Amino acid sequence: MPLPETEFKESPSESQTETEPGRHDLRINVLGTSFSITAGEDPAYLDEVLAQYQVAVANTQGISGMKDPLTVAILTGFLLCDEINKLKMQVEKEQAQTELQRKAETQELNRITQNIIARIDQIFNG
Repeated sequence: MPLPETEFKESPSESQTETEPGRHDLRINVLGTSFSITAGEDPAYLDEVLAQYQVAVANTQGISGMKDPLTVAILTGFLLCDEINKLKMQVEKEQAQTELQRKAETQELNRITQNIIARIDQIFNG
C-alpha cells in the first residue's frame, strides 16, 4: 500500500493552514523537535493522528522510563508497528473465520436445495 503524499519542512507555521487546495500544513512538536508537514488529508484526521502519536510517546516514556528523545521515538515506532501487525493478524484471522463460516453456510444451502429438488422430483415422478 503506497504511503500518502506528504511533504516535510523545517519552516515554522501555525497549527494548520491550507497551503493549496486539498493540502494542509500540520505543525508537529514532539520530543523537543518541531517541524511542519504538508499532507493531503483532512485537518481533523491529521490532528487525531498527531494526538495518537503524542499519547503513544507518553506511554512509551511512562512504561520504559527512557528520556532520550531518539530512543523514545524509535521504541514508540517499534511498538506502533507491533500494534499494527497484531491488528493485521487479527483482521486476517477474522476474515478466514468469516470465509469458513460462508463456506459452511453455502454447503448447508446446497444441501437444503438438493433436498428440495429431490422432493420435487419425487412428487412429479411418482
